[in-house]
Amino acid sequence: MFFKYKIHIIGIFVLLALVSGFFLPQTKVTFDFDQFFPEGDDDLEYFKSFIEEFEADDNFLLIAVENKEGVFEQDFLNRFHEYSLAIRDVPHIIKVQSLTQMRNPVKTPFGISTIPIIHKEEPSKYIQDKKNLLNDDRFRLSLINADATALVIAAKTTEKIGLEDSDVMLNALYAETDKYGFDDVHYLGRAYFQDELVEMKIWEMLIIGLISVILVTIILILIYRKFIGVMIAVGSIGLGLLLFLGLLAGLGRELSVMAALYPVLMLIVGTSDVIHIMTKYTDLLKEGKDKLSAMTTTVKEIGIATLLTSLTTAVGFATLLTSNVGPIREFGINAASGVMIAYVTVIFFTTSLLLFFDREQIVKETKSDGRLSNWLGRCYSQVRVNPKKILMICALVMGLCFIGISMITTNYDISSTLPRNSNISNDFKYFEKEFAGFRPLEFTVQSMGDYQVDSYEVVSEISKLENHLKSTGVINAIMSQATMYKSINKMNNSNRAEAFVLTDNRKEFASQKKMVRKSRMLDQAVLINKERTKTRISSRIADIGADSIRILNESIDQWITTNLDHAVVSVRSTGTGLIIDKNAVYIRNNLLQGLALALIIVSILMGFLFKSFRMVIVALIPNIIPLLFAAGLIGWLGIDLEAGISIIFAIVFGIAVDDTIHFLSKYKLERVKGRSVEESLEVCYTETGKAIMITTVILFFGFMVLLLSNSQPTNIVGLLISVTLVSALVFDLYLLPILIRYLMPKDT
Repeated sequence: MFFKYKIHIIGIFVLLALVSGFFLPQTKVTFDFDQFFPEGDDDLEYFKSFIEEFEADDNFLLIAVENKEGVFEQDFLNRFHEYSLAIRDVPHIIKVQSLTQMRNPVKTPFGISTIPIIHKEEPSKYIQDKKNLLNDDRFRLSLINADATALVIAAKTTEKIGLEDSDVMLNALYAETDKYGFDDVHYLGRAYFQDELVEMKIWEMLIIGLISVILVTIILILIYRKFIGVMIAVGSIGLGLLLFLGLLAGLGRELSVMAALYPVLMLIVGTSDVIHIMTKYTDLLKEGKDKLSAMTTTVKEIGIATLLTSLTTAVGFATLLTSNVGPIREFGINAASGVMIAYVTVIFFTTSLLLFFDREQIVKETKSDGRLSNWLGRCYSQVRVNPKKILMICALVMGLCFIGISMITTNYDISSTLPRNSNISNDFKYFEKEFAGFRPLEFTVQSMGDYQVDSYEVVSEISKLENHLKSTGVINAIMSQATMYKSINKMNNSNRAEAFVLTDNRKEFASQKKMVRKSRMLDQAVLINKERTKTRISSRIADIGADSIRILNESIDQWITTNLDHAVVSVRSTGTGLIIDKNAVYIRNNLLQGLALALIIVSILMGFLFKSFRMVIVALIPNIIPLLFAAGLIGWLGIDLEAGISIIFAIVFGIAVDDTIHFLSKYKLERVKGRSVEESLEVCYTETGKAIMITTVILFFGFMVLLLSNSQPTNIVGLLISVTLVSALVFDLYLLPILIRYLMPKDT
């Protein structure tokens, strides 16, 4: 074997650690909503063309400035106006819009003129200004809240603003904001989201990683009770993590918001490999074997099984490559790579290092070892005496799982995926409550035949659709050509609220069209494309959940088909919100495809190892049930399935199958030695059972550390994986031996 080169091997790993340490500071973390778009989707391709013709619907930063006594106060309005002017000079802000800067067109005997929307220097007009604004759909819930206690500055940012530019912009903006002493300020937008989320994820990754290291170290201390044994285990696990992160940094791989799981995954996967190797090695030393022969046997028996478990775990993660969502695919390939790095580190570095120490230096014999063996012995007796009762309990559990699966929904909302009690979460909820929220909902309207995009017929159809959107009760801040013409009609009729309608007088409409064009109320780059063949309807929809929004969109599409004149216009919905929400459908499909692929690949791998079709079936059944258990938990707990949570199935399958493979590998070895079925099973319990019990405990607490995260999806992932892996252990200890007895031939 390679053990005669143990010093060289250790030296190579030390060198690799130094190289990884050099690259580690270059690690980059990124977050971009575009990453979560389902690639290859027709609606996504249409949205890309929409952006080319108009502009993106998420290149904005909304700044809500509160004045608790009401915004119609001269001192506040002056400060707000100065602030809105000052932030025009903030880097990466292209354009700023606020009510104190805007003016309304008015018709005078001398032609069209404009007047301020808010007469900030004339307090006597505040009451009328307030009434006008709160009755104007262009501004209410978009630039002023319904209670008139907050005004919004809508800042247009550079398109697809990156993390570094976001950081520069926000730091300059915060510094400017601090100068004005407002009661409260809230932010909402792409740049704000990605800046805050990335900063939190970096901190979270460090904290969770540190706590995981401490937790694993404590467990290893309880197991080995020797400084050298603990240091070998911790050093091996830490080295694997360092090499993994160094590799990602060296390859220039940017870490997404899911990267907080990497330290935990690497720690627990590495710990599992280390414990299986060290447990077998120390057991052989206890039997009286010398170090070299003990390690040779360990690598031959446990090393092969550990290789297969690492491959199956990697396959579980690699199935995420079937996802249409970029960050999930990246997580899958990175995690799969990490699993194999952990294996290579343990099988070469750890085994080489262990050869320098005696058993007494690695592990201390304790009474707990005997208690664990006794408990496993009783477990084996129960399985032998009560197989039918155990099978009935398993059937009952599966029935409950199927009921839970039938209750799974994908009606997740954005607010539930944001970090709890964080600035972005609080600000998001504030805008949802006080304004029209964050989720964009866009419609493109194409004029048909000889109709001009701003002709009366086209605007009339837009007005119908706009009125229908308002009637839903969850769509607000609607902006379109029809909105402009309704506003002008209202101004021409003494600003009466009931006059906010599209005129049915074509002569009046022609006059209003001239007013729109001369006053430049219509931003051509925003509402009408250059060819003047398409116009857009922009709006925001409440965060009512992905499934609810999908149903509403289907209802709107049906209404459009039934009620609009398709000889005049062609209408299609689009927007970032619609694209992201389509992930719900893709998640379900990819989940089933990925798991089916994982089952096939793992079956092939186990077929090569065991060379028995029946043993493959025996191995798969106890690992399919935990998947059903996880899915059932999601349904029973009322958890909405979304992109981040969907990865638990790949993790559970990849890790849970490890214990089964170790158990069956030991069973096969004992049968080859000539032991009977029952003798072989008893040895599996007393030897392999101890290792899988310890690793499951570590896995449980390792994933439970994710409950410390501020992110609800991360909490759910940690809880579900922890509980499900315990269920996988239970099925391995109670169901697997029964399947071996019933399904495996006695002479296998």
